Amino acid sequence: MSTEHTPESPTPEFPVEQIRSLLFEQFAVIDDLLAGVDGDTWFTPSTLPGWTVKDIVAHLIGTESILAGEDTPHVDIDVHALGHVHNEIGALNERWVESLRGTPGAGVLDRYRRIVSRRHDQLASMTQEWFDAPAQTPAGPATYGRFMRIRVFDCWMHELDIRDALGTPGDEGGARAELAVAEIVGSLAYVVGKLGKAPDGSRITFELTGPLARTLHLEVHGRAALVPELSGPATSTITLDSGLFARLAGGRVHAFDHLDEITLGGDTTTGRRIVENLAFTI
Repeated sequence: MSTEHTPESPTPEFPVEQIRSLLFEQFAVIDDLLAGVDGDTWFTPSTLPGWTVKDIVAHLIGTESILAGEDTPHVDIDVHALGHVHNEIGALNERWVESLRGTPGAGVLDRYRRIVSRRHDQLASMTQEWFDAPAQTPAGPATYGRFMRIRVFDCWMHELDIRDALGTPGDEGGARAELAVAEIVGSLAYVVGKLGKAPDGSRITFELTGPLARTLHLEVHGRAALVPELSGPATSTITLDSGLFARLAGGRVHAFDHLDEITLGGDTTTGRRIVENLAFTI
């Protein structure tokens, strides 16, 4: 009898079953959140400049419509002239928002449900090979699976945006949040080194409390990098709730307005500069 065996296939970086399931769950959570919205509540301002709750949903519709193969609609205004539009991706998003501005909230929710149903069918038929295929993503060239993980992050952040606008609390932990925070953590070295300008030799520890509690370590040796543990005592420590961490990283709030919720230790000048520059989203 042969003793040879076939080695197990390596675990994919972006597993289709996991990401697809969480994206479907995220779509459903947003649907449930919006089901109780009516009347003028749709026009509640959000923390996103220029956008109401209805505009956030229009943006979600737009992104999923593009992924479904639809063309971006033409609008009659120059979206580049809007103060909150800073680049071509922002302009693209704004065209979808503007195209649905005259649609009542109930109509926007119906449109959301229809495009989610369509995307559900498309995603349900996709294989791991499809998820591993090269694709252009908001983070640059990667794979379709990476793009779908970014979709979980983006939709999760917009769930928080809607909850914050409506004053509707929800569970900010769990598998969807874990996948979303992986996107934030993946950007942390860039944020600390480039945006936060942590000096060479810095050893930085983030202590996150709350539903996504964890400890994150970074060291700067020419470039900043996440490390499993520090090579010496931390030169700066930053302690804050994971929900605030996510909102700072998403550019939804400013550290200056929440300094009483952030505890800095060691080199507090560097620590404060980092938290004031945590935002990495476009």
